[in-house]
Amino acid sequence: MPRHFLDLDSLDFSVLQAILHDSLERKVGRASGQVAPLAGQILAMIFENPSTRTRISFDVAMRSLGGETIALSADDMQLGRGETIADTARVMSRYVDAIMIRTPDPATLADLAAHADIPVINGLTRASHPCQVMADLMTLVERRGSIEGAVVAWVGAANNVLASWIHAAAGFGFKLTIATPAELAPESSLVEAARRKGAAIETFVDAKAAADGVDCIVTDTWVSMGDQDGERRRQSLGPYQVSEELMAVAKPEAIFMHCLPAHRGQEVTAAVIDGPRSAVWDEAENRLHVQKGILAWCLGEASE
Repeated sequence: MPRHFLDLDSLDFSVLQAILHDSLERKVGRASGQVAPLAGQILAMIFENPSTRTRISFDVAMRSLGGETIALSADDMQLGRGETIADTARVMSRYVDAIMIRTPDPATLADLAAHADIPVINGLTRASHPCQVMADLMTLVERRGSIEGAVVAWVGAANNVLASWIHAAAGFGFKLTIATPAELAPESSLVEAARRKGAAIETFVDAKAAADGVDCIVTDTWVSMGDQDGERRRQSLGPYQVSEELMAVAKPEAIFMHCLPAHRGQEVTAAVIDGPRSAVWDEAENRLHVQKGILAWCLGEASE
């Protein structure tokens, strides 16, 4: 069976911990094994959404491991002309060694993985963004020394990144506090499923209550691709801006993270994202190193 990387709640946390450790080792050049462990292997990257960080980080990660990449949009393929995902998966399995897909529809990801004989990696769907949260966790380890016992606050609207934070909370040993307007809260079923697996999650309407004494505050853009109610969302989310005042209720050493792209003056002030407590540039860089760990695990070359 291929080693798919689809969602954080679909893999054993021992596997995720091993990928995270491997990613940290690769960043500092201590990973064991071959210099180019994926030499001769090809990663196909399918983009149904525009991408900066996902595209560049996966491309550079695969090349740094000795492999090669092919970047495709739906318009480059027969997918754009009605060929089924199942048929596409079967054909691509004969041509390349792994597929990374960035698609709005989680059903497309699931269908691709169900019919592929090679690893499929979730580069993003509207339902989750596991690669991003693995990079966030890596950043938290670097800044804090450990994930265990940390308290992370999500402030803003529920989205795919928050969903993967909720998945991660079930096994990485940190507490997650979530502050959202009631109408933009995460699905209760998602939160309850994580709690049943042992996640420590508290939900709030008040941003300061969620951020009180935390180790990290995370946010994301208020209006994402596909959101049709941008102005209403901005009005609802005004009290959830991550400002210096909000950061002041967190621990003095607390960091700020954002998966980017950011909109200064909306979800975060320039003083915070460009200030000394911001970890966003390390976080963005860590996408590269996490992709290395994910690719190495998916293709069976992870260091011990």
